[in-house]
Amino acid sequence: MLGKPRRLAILAEGSFTVLDGKTAVGVLRYRPEEVAAVIDSTRAGRSTEACVGLGGSIPVVDGVAAAAALGADSLLIGIAPQGGELPAAWRGAVREAIERGWDVLSGLHGFLADDPDLAARAAASGARLLDVRRPPTRRPVAGARAAQVDALVVLTVGSDCNVGKMTAALELTRELKTRGVRAAFVATGQTGIFVADHGVALDAVPSDFVAGITEELVIEAAREAEVVLVEGQGALRHPGYSGVTLSLLHGAAPAALVLCHPSARASMRAPRRAGRAAATGEPEPVTPIIPPLAELVREYEQAAAWVSPARVAGVALNTLGLDEAAARRAVADAARETGRPATDPVRFGAGPIAAALEQALAERRRHATAP
Repeated sequence: MLGKPRRLAILAEGSFTVLDGKTAVGVLRYRPEEVAAVIDSTRAGRSTEACVGLGGSIPVVDGVAAAAALGADSLLIGIAPQGGELPAAWRGAVREAIERGWDVLSGLHGFLADDPDLAARAAASGARLLDVRRPPTRRPVAGARAAQVDALVVLTVGSDCNVGKMTAALELTRELKTRGVRAAFVATGQTGIFVADHGVALDAVPSDFVAGITEELVIEAAREAEVVLVEGQGALRHPGYSGVTLSLLHGAAPAALVLCHPSARASMRAPRRAGRAAATGEPEPVTPIIPPLAELVREYEQAAAWVSPARVAGVALNTLGLDEAAARRAVADAARETGRPATDPVRFGAGPIAAALEQALAERRRHATAP
């Protein structure tokens, strides 16, 4: 990972859950062989499988020393908190890792390498502070160039944030490869970068240039791929994160979309403000209701068409929290409501949507060769 083989200790102190430990869970799902332990003293003594349903017998331990005893040689920050700063309570663990000479891999908005104390300790020990969220220095402006690539470009979009857009893109990439299709995954967030070893965290890019960076990433991936799967961010209706969604939609200029939705969620997740409104008299954050999936299909297709037409090719559900029967009903309901193939790509496989993408690729090729 990030240039060398590693044995990771993933720091998720007090936050090792499916929703709060998003980065930890993503690395456990797609690169478990590189994880020596997860650090969370509130869950120490359990396995990662028992905590989040992934990773098998990988242990959860109470600190850096325990992880080192299991062979860890690098520390990965396993959460992406709102605000993006290193939690104060975690500084001790990060310092201890640095003093052992471990590289620290971070996707936080607050760059560890810019922290004078941590940087000085790293210089003394020979450790490296790897901030994958640091944006590129180039500032390109998009020009709908991605719409002109030969590859089929697919963007995952969502009914809300944190619904499985990265997971859907990765599962579809893997499924298409098993079918003999040259597929490439484009990472646009910190967890995807850790999984893929490349990409750009778009939420760290100045807003005017998010579409331009996305366009560059797609064009580069399309040089070697038949299908390019772009990791989506945010949600078109989300009051806080709609901007990055629209920039991705227009920068990637996809021909196909995959709508991602958490079946058990009826309203969007509001930002956590921990009593701030009551203390300051500010209004409470609004939590919009998630509209019907068929309505979202129309809205995403309409927004894409402002730059380049795109069709929703399938619906990827996250049925976490539903039993088997309820999950299968949710899949059937989504397919019936939208008229698109639907599945939970983790629970039931990505096959139905992958087949639709194969068909879209074949149609794209026919149109390209038509007289």
